[in-house]
Parts: sequence; structure tokens; C-alpha cells
Amino acid sequence: MDLKWLDHLELLDYNLPNDFIALHPVSPRDHSQLLYYNNGDMSDFQFTHLPDVIPANAVLVFNETKVIHARLFFLTPMGAKIEIFCLDPFLPALHFDNLNAKNEVVWKCLIGNNKRWKDNPMSIDMAINESPVTLFAEKLEQVDDSFLVRFSWKSQSDLVFGDLLDAIGQIPIPPYLNREVEFDDETDYQTIYAKAEGSVAAPTAGLHFTEDVLKGLREKGVTFVFLTLHVGAGTFKPIKVEHISEHVMHKEQIRVSRKSLETLASASLNQQPIIAVGTTSLRSLESIYWYGNNLTEKSEAFLSVSQWEPYLSQKSLSLQEALRQIIHLMEQYNLSWLEGETKLMIVPGYHFKVISGIITNFHQPKSTLLFLIAAWVGEDWKKIYKYALENKFRFLSFGDSSLLLKTNGAAD
Repeated sequence: MDLKWLDHLELLDYNLPNDFIALHPVSPRDHSQLLYYNNGDMSDFQFTHLPDVIPANAVLVFNETKVIHARLFFLTPMGAKIEIFCLDPFLPALHFDNLNAKNEVVWKCLIGNNKRWKDNPMSIDMAINESPVTLFAEKLEQVDDSFLVRFSWKSQSDLVFGDLLDAIGQIPIPPYLNREVEFDDETDYQTIYAKAEGSVAAPTAGLHFTEDVLKGLREKGVTFVFLTLHVGAGTFKPIKVEHISEHVMHKEQIRVSRKSLETLASASLNQQPIIAVGTTSLRSLESIYWYGNNLTEKSEAFLSVSQWEPYLSQKSLSLQEALRQIIHLMEQYNLSWLEGETKLMIVPGYHFKVISGIITNFHQPKSTLLFLIAAWVGEDWKKIYKYALENKFRFLSFGDSSLLLKTNGAAD
């Protein structure tokens, strides 16, 4: 690991003027700008030209997670407004199970105006499909800067927790936008291929894609792979420590089909470039590699990757071998889906195992996402961000994008 990056957080800093932060997306969404970087060379296009610049035999990996209505608002008997922001499921622990739970769930939540929450539990009366429902929220214990909250509900219908969030929750837009949620955010802050509900933040690199862009990519012969990483609010967590090694990375959940893994294995065999759409897809792919790499050593923990584990590993299988380990296990137990979790933090010094490129937006200074980009392109991140600022690119979640390639093969 390159220790200089861990000791000097200022190496991943730059000046981002407020007027470069996009408060809304462009319309149509594929008319955003695309910075094209290939082994040090840079140019810019409209995102509609992505099919023109992407390698013809590429495999694009998309995160098909869908943002949930994670912000709930209650009123106390005294009329105080309490916001409950659902961060991560606690019981059942997996998003895949929790949103389909009936009767009761427990979530790790941020609570706005917490001091005014005197009466426990609070409740909301509503109607879903003309059927009356009462939702209860009971504050349990504090965990760091958040709380465990038990949600339970009474209804005459067979409702799951996801139904209640859809009915009364609000979509959570990034906090740095410093504005209220607007009607168009409901669609603007979702990818057009969003499918698996569970995220509290969008995989924003995917927001630029339209049906026309996807059609152009298919016509060029690009292969699509879909997986799910449910994005947590930790993606916005600033690095507040002096040394990056002291930063605690958030845990996120991954789900991928055996069919997708087989496609990736075939791409590896045929030396096709694998390009991640967004940092979430990238973290998923690299974590999946470590699942397979670690499987023969500690099969009981292969579905979890810790923050610094890859930097300490004494073994490094090829991508093809690692994927074969996972696929063999899934065949052995007749599994169609692989589910796991990751706390992987990618910083300069990380050796990439899967990708040959990434499509990504422009990230906040001193953020874990910018560390990831610096790990991929090295010191060139400064050239890339300087180019973007000088050419009036728009930054952060609703901003413009980049395609960062290494044509000589990225994965080690």
C-alpha cells in the first residue's frame, strides 16, 4: 500500500466552487458532458457519444439498485416534526429480506429533531389502496450517531415494509444539494434500469444512460451485466480523520446472479475489457473477486470483505480462477444468486483485479470516492479534475461524467 496517501489527506484535495455543483440534471439526461480519458490522453464529448468511444467488445457492468423512499416524517402529540432517515436494515439484516418483511422491522436511522421525540412510539395513520394502515415507530437504542428504530404496522391488507415506504416516504437526495426535494427528483434520482429496491443514494454514474444510449451500445456489440449493490448513506460520509487508515468504511450489500458471474468469467477468458458503471459497480466487482480468492482459505467468511483485507492477502488468484471458485460453489449448492457484503476501501496502492475502465461522475474533495479514482488513474486524477473545471463540467451526483480507460489492461 502507498503509505504517503494514508498520511497526507491533503493530497486528495482540490478547490470545488459551489457554482460547479449541479443542483439538477441536464435534460435530456444523456446530454450531459463526458470526459474521455485513455492512458493519459483526454478529450470531451456529449454522453450520447459513449457508443462511439467505448471499446466494441467491452462488458459494461451496471448496478440496478433502486433508491427507496427512506425519509419518513412523523408528528409528535405536541406537533413537533420528526424526520426518520432509514440508513441500513438491522432486523432482518438484508435489504432483500427487510423490504419484504411483514408486521415488523428494525432499521438503523438518523433522527432529525431527536430531542423533541419524547413520546414512544409515534404513529402515522394512512390509507394504502383504500385500506387503512397505522405505522408505528419506536426508538430503541443509540448506535454511534444513529438510532435503532422498530417499525411495526397494523393493516387489513397483506402489506410489506417496502409498501409503506413507497406510500409515505420521501426520496433522499444528497445532503450537499442543500435544497428541498422536488417532484422531478422522483425520476431524476433513479437510473432508467433501476430494479432492486434498497438504496438510500443513487448510483449516479448510471443517471446519464437513456434507452437511445443503451441501444447504441448494443448495436456496437457491447455486453451488459447487471448486479446490485445497495448504496448506503455512508457514501456521503466525509473523511474527518487525519490519516485515511483511521477512517471506518461503511458496509454495503451485494447481490449478483450466477448468469452474470458466468458472463464475467467468459469475458475474462476472452480478454474483453470489463468497465464498471460507477464506483458502486466497481466496488462490487472487486469485492466479488475477493470472495472467490478467499473461498479456498476461509470458506465460512467468503461472503464478506473487510476494509483492508485485500491489502494484507498473501494469495492472489487470477480473475478467471476466482470466478470459477464462486461458480463452482453455486453449482454445488444449486444457487442462482450470490449475496454478500463489503467494506472494501480502495485507495492508491490497491491492485485492481477486474476492471479495465470506469464510467463515473466527479466527486467531492477528500472523499472515499476520489481516493478510489486516484487509485485507478494515479496522479492523473489532478489532470482530469483540472480539465473538468477548466471546461466547465458539472460536478457531483447530478453533474457530468467521465470514462476512464486503461487500454493496456487494467486488472492485475
